[in-house]
Amino acid sequence: MKLTCDIDVHHLTRVEGHGNIHIRIRNGEVVKAQWEVVETPRFFEAMLVGKKWENAPYLCGRICGICSIGHTLASIRAVENCFNIVPSEQTAKLRLLLKHMETLQSHILHLYFLAAPDFLNTGSVFPLIKSHPEVVQRAARLKLLANDCCDVIGGRRLHPTRTVVGGFTMLPDKYQLEQLRQRLETSMADLEQSAELFASFAIPDFSRETEFVSLKGKGSYPFIGGSLVSTDGVELPENEYLQMTNEYCVENSTSKWSRLSRDSFAVGSLARLNNNFAHLHPSAQEVAKGLGLAPVNHNPFMNNVAQLVECVHVVQDAIRLIRELTAAEWQEVRQQVTPQAGTGVAAVEVPRGILYHCYECDQDGRIVKADCVIPTSQNHANIQHDIQALADNYAKKGSSDKEIELLAEMLVRAYDPCISCSVH
Repeated sequence: MKLTCDIDVHHLTRVEGHGNIHIRIRNGEVVKAQWEVVETPRFFEAMLVGKKWENAPYLCGRICGICSIGHTLASIRAVENCFNIVPSEQTAKLRLLLKHMETLQSHILHLYFLAAPDFLNTGSVFPLIKSHPEVVQRAARLKLLANDCCDVIGGRRLHPTRTVVGGFTMLPDKYQLEQLRQRLETSMADLEQSAELFASFAIPDFSRETEFVSLKGKGSYPFIGGSLVSTDGVELPENEYLQMTNEYCVENSTSKWSRLSRDSFAVGSLARLNNNFAHLHPSAQEVAKGLGLAPVNHNPFMNNVAQLVECVHVVQDAIRLIRELTAAEWQEVRQQVTPQAGTGVAAVEVPRGILYHCYECDQDGRIVKADCVIPTSQNHANIQHDIQALADNYAKKGSSDKEIELLAEMLVRAYDPCISCSVH
C-alpha cells in the first residue's frame, strides 16, 4: 500500500531559532514539502545606522552567541576596508587563530550535542551522559579547549573584547599560548576518536546536485577575506557579494533566500571543502578520505563529516600559528585609525558558511548604511529543495512516515542552521 501521511514538525529541535517542516504525501506522491522559517525578524542592520565605526564590532558580536567572533571580525574587516587599513601580519595571524577556535568551538557543539543524538538514537545529548559518558567527556574537553583559547586571544569565550579595528587592545601572554599549543597537540587523540565515532554512523544515502559557494583559497584554506567562488565556475571579488547572494523574499519565510547559477546553492563546511580540498592540512585530508568524503560531494548529510574534517584542520593550523607567533617578537598592538568616507565589504567564513558585512560610512566614520548577509539565509532555498527531493525519494522507496520525518529533521540539522541570525 502506498504511503499517505501528513508530517508536521513544529519548531524543529536542536537548531538555533524557529523553523517548521511540512510534508504531505498522498498515495506515494509528495504533494507538499515545505521548509518554513517563522522566526521574528531582528533588524540588526538598522541598529548600526548612526553608530560610530568603533562601536560596530562590539554591537555585531552580539548578533550571534555561536558566531560572535566571526561577526566581530567581519565588522572589523568591513570598517578597515572602508578606511583602507591593511592589518599587520601579527594581527592577521592572531585573528585567524581566534577564528579557528570559534570554528572548533561551534563544530564540536553541533557534532556532539545537536547531530550525534540522531545517530545514537536519543532525543538529546542528556541520555548520552549515562549511555556514552566517554563521548560526552570527549566533547566537553574539546569544547573547553576552544573556549580557553578564545579567552586568551579575544579576552573572553564569546563576544570578544580585545579585537578592534586596526589590531587588538592587548596581546596574549606567550606562555599561555605555549600551554594552549600543547593542549591542542594532545587534542588530536580526541579528534581521532571522534573520526572513529562518526565512521560508525550510518550517514543517509541521499544526494541532490547543487552549487556550492565559499571563499577561494590562495595557498591556504580560506577563512577571512579574499575572492568568492562557486563549484559552477562563478568567481567574484569580495566587494561584489551582492552578485553572489542575490537575495529575494518568499511567502513561507521571514528570512530572505539566495540563488546564483541555479535555483539554490549551499554554503558551509561542505561548500568550503568542495571548493578548497587541496588546501586542507594533510591530516585533515586523511580523515576526509577515511570517512569517504571527497570533492565534489552532493550529500548534505556529509556536511557533518566536513565539519569534523575542518576541526582537524583548524587544530593543526592553530598549532602552526602559535609556533610562529611565539617565535617572533611582539610588534605594535594596534595601528592608528583615521576615519574616512567610503564603503567597506567583508567576507568571513563562519562555521555555517560565508558571512558578509557591508558598511557605508561618512567622513567622521559614522555608519550611514549597513547590510549583512547571513550564511543560513543563503542555505534556506537549498534546504527547501533538499526536503522536496528527500521526501520524494523516500516516499517512492516505500519508507514510513516516521522514517521520512526523522530524515527531514536530520537533513535540516545537517546544515547546522542559525535561523535566528538569518532573519534580518
